[in-house]
Amino acid sequence: MPPKAAADPEKFLRSGPNVHELHIDIGMVPGMRVPGICFVDEEMKRQLTFDLRNSGGRKYFVSLAQVANVACLPGIVKHSIGLPDMHTGYGFSIGNICAVDTADPNAVVSPGGIGFDINCGVRVIRTNLHERDLADIKEQLAQSIFDHVPVGVGSEGILPATGPVLRSAIEHGMDWSLREGYAWAEDKEHCEEYGRMLNADATAVSTRAMKRGLPQLGTLGAGNHFIEVQAVEEIYDKRAAGRMGIDQLGQVVIMCHCGSRGFGHQIATDSLVAMEKHMAEQGIVVNDPQLACAKIASETGQAYLKGMACAANYAWVNRSSMTFLLRQAFMKMFPGETADDLDMQVVYDVSHNVAKFEEHLVDGKPRSLLLHRKGSTRCFPPFHPSIPVDYQHIGQPVLIGGSMGTNSHIMLGNDTAMEKAFGSTCHGAGRNTSRAAQRREADYRDVLATLGEKGIAIRVASPHLLMEECAEAYKDVNQVVGVCQRVGLGTKAVKLRPLIVVKG
Repeated sequence: MPPKAAADPEKFLRSGPNVHELHIDIGMVPGMRVPGICFVDEEMKRQLTFDLRNSGGRKYFVSLAQVANVACLPGIVKHSIGLPDMHTGYGFSIGNICAVDTADPNAVVSPGGIGFDINCGVRVIRTNLHERDLADIKEQLAQSIFDHVPVGVGSEGILPATGPVLRSAIEHGMDWSLREGYAWAEDKEHCEEYGRMLNADATAVSTRAMKRGLPQLGTLGAGNHFIEVQAVEEIYDKRAAGRMGIDQLGQVVIMCHCGSRGFGHQIATDSLVAMEKHMAEQGIVVNDPQLACAKIASETGQAYLKGMACAANYAWVNRSSMTFLLRQAFMKMFPGETADDLDMQVVYDVSHNVAKFEEHLVDGKPRSLLLHRKGSTRCFPPFHPSIPVDYQHIGQPVLIGGSMGTNSHIMLGNDTAMEKAFGSTCHGAGRNTSRAAQRREADYRDVLATLGEKGIAIRVASPHLLMEECAEAYKDVNQVVGVCQRVGLGTKAVKLRPLIVVKG
């Protein structure tokens, strides 16, 4: 079902005072409570406005109409925000931010604004190795990682998980990982929310979700999830890089991108069913059924938030478990060296798909908001109380993964991101073609050849994934990050390039 739109949606689009702003005025879709704003350059703007379809004699832009439909949600404040990596998603565009005022009794939480892969996120682990240390063992290290970390659809973890163990893990997050010996104390200190959402309640999780989650702790999954061994290619902020312990060109780091697997997917699915019933009872009307929602204070809304927190904790335990396995894989390749000897410390761990209660200034006044960050990353400035002591003087590290075979970036949070986007920025490159279209266009042998020419070792469970996830399927991450930098949604600190790619 296409989003509702005005008969002539183009007339509601205009460029803002900043060259990288595209404004969506109230009226593009019926019921808008606030305007929309997208931070894009001219090429991205063309991509969005070329995504034009006709339905019943009405024209609509898919991603832009989604941003506009989000602007209709009860309780939304200021803007519905689209980021440079935005693309069409379920209900919300991926890369769409929505803040609702918790003081508004009608304010809602919408699972479409979080996504099915709850707390899909990125973790960066540093080492004291240089890329020349991997020159003769790159293929062996790639295989070691592939052997240690279960990958792909249906993969099962090696961690012993029973019902009581899983319940403890999803309620305690990284505190469980630390207690069970799968994490270091420093890992927790360098994790968003310290690796645990305190409102998690396992009683809000269905038996079906628990069943799906049991075998998957410590698994990478498929799709756009990856483990990459990377080298530092460029340093933009030496002071900040030094604080993060990644201050040498050629230094080896590991980036892990994954989420809550089938566990989070099932929680989202269950909640959508419950919310459809809630909306009918409460008389809540939305433009798109994929924007199913519930009042925050309602029993349905609270049950979702408790379940979502369980899925977020599951994802942190999942990334912590893979960190444990990655340390094992590296120690196997460097006999006599412990992970501590190799300085395999977690630099930071950020979340993409979560809703959080935060305080922000709206019209100059502090308000308690529920932030929906779908396909976007928290980007808090220096001295914000929610970031680690280590990073108080530089701002929160923002970890932005690229597409397969391309650069990734580490940015830093700043005050402008707080003012313009509720302390948020992009999360990655963002797709520009569908998986089905890319399978038709690409040949996995060509993708392998391109990666080989770049000297990148690759391990992947399925050749189909090579076609779906090749660089051509995504926007240019350097361009996306560049727009964020120019708009003020973060500050570039370090650029990374891949040496080894492992995918499901």
